[in-house]
Amino acid sequence: MSIVHGQWTLDTEPVLPLKPADVAVALQLSLTPDAPYRELAGAVGISHGEAHNAVRRLQAARLLRAGSRTVKPEALLEFLFGGVPYVFAVTPGAEVRGVPTAHAAPPLAVDFTGADAYVWPSAAGRVRGETLEPLYAGAVHTATMNPALYELLALVDALRAGRARERQRARDFLRQRLGAAT
Repeated sequence: MSIVHGQWTLDTEPVLPLKPADVAVALQLSLTPDAPYRELAGAVGISHGEAHNAVRRLQAARLLRAGSRTVKPEALLEFLFGGVPYVFAVTPGAEVRGVPTAHAAPPLAVDFTGADAYVWPSAAGRVRGETLEPLYAGAVHTATMNPALYELLALVDALRAGRARERQRARDFLRQRLGAAT
């Protein structure tokens, strides 16, 4: 703390608002914590500079340990469960062809086989379903380029757009995959 013009201030950097791709960066860091920035950027489908800026924003939001790229699992889960559905809300749209997400994608597809599908719009997609705008533009490519991240993003979409049972199963899977004690 310091005193500026007779008032107490905190000597911290301003908290920058998180961007949707930052969620994907946090999820990827939970999968590959020691990946160099270039590898991180490639895995998420963003530029090297965007990956670097995302890490800074995640650190400022206290979702990563101070001065490192280590994810704080409990904090990330708390944000995924209580923040993402509101901050990055989504409403299903028209039926199109695309890449399955939410309960229509692995790992939830095994439990919710008869439910109507949600898809990220894509000409390369093989499933028809209601449109869900992906969390960020590069998400669609993770289905083929990074299946582990794709599954985590699909679970996040279940939190954003799913019904109560789908959200609960997504929470269970995310707790298991992110290794949190919560």
